[in-house]
Amino acid sequence: MAYDASERWLTLAARLDAELRHAHPRTVLEEAAATFGDRLALVSSFGAESAVLLHLVSKVKPDMPVLFLDTGMLFAQTLDYRRQLTQRFGLTDVRDLRPAYNDLAVADPHAKLWQSDTDACCEIRKVIPLDKALAGFDAWITGRKRFHGGARLSLPVVEEADHQVKFNPLANWTKADLDAYVAEYDLPAHPLVAQGFPSIGCWPCTHPVEDGEDVRAGRWAGLDKTECGIHVARAPGAITNVGGDI
Repeated sequence: MAYDASERWLTLAARLDAELRHAHPRTVLEEAAATFGDRLALVSSFGAESAVLLHLVSKVKPDMPVLFLDTGMLFAQTLDYRRQLTQRFGLTDVRDLRPAYNDLAVADPHAKLWQSDTDACCEIRKVIPLDKALAGFDAWITGRKRFHGGARLSLPVVEEADHQVKFNPLANWTKADLDAYVAEYDLPAHPLVAQGFPSIGCWPCTHPVEDGEDVRAGRWAGLDKTECGIHVARAPGAITNVGGDI
């Protein structure tokens, strides 16, 4: 049955990608909402470029569940920005996802795991909480774009991932497209952007970038790591029971 379900999502994702690969992001969101209804969620970091997709969602389905990973290590400015955008855009179902207390107590009791194992830290604080939350949905939306480079260069607009359908409405958009949308709707910027942070995650692993550097150069700088893990394909049942509370 798992194989049949996977094939069904794969076929649906391929059809939607063929139909939407050149569509405007709002059209992608409208089709996603029409296809999946309440079984669809948006995952947002409320980071440097998040306002565009959140604003688009507010125009299509303001009561869509928005999943926000509050890792316990976010910049205070990000938490303020989350509250600001939620209120301004009229988003009515923003859900804060936090790491399980038992997981932190067992694997990261002193909140220093990021110093020795960034992958394990991301697993506990981001991957496991999101996997648990997404179990209640058939499809989800991300804010990834091809111009971010790396593995994202070949990003489809719609894909199958871990027996769900994943929508990337902004995959085709450039930085100029985003800037034009922000200007058109006068969207507020994340406070840290003006301080040289074009991509924003947790404070220990996010740094300003120099002019001309890649957008994500400040994420895990100096490490052979470009993704936190939530966009990495996982085998069924691969979630690690770090502390027993999952």
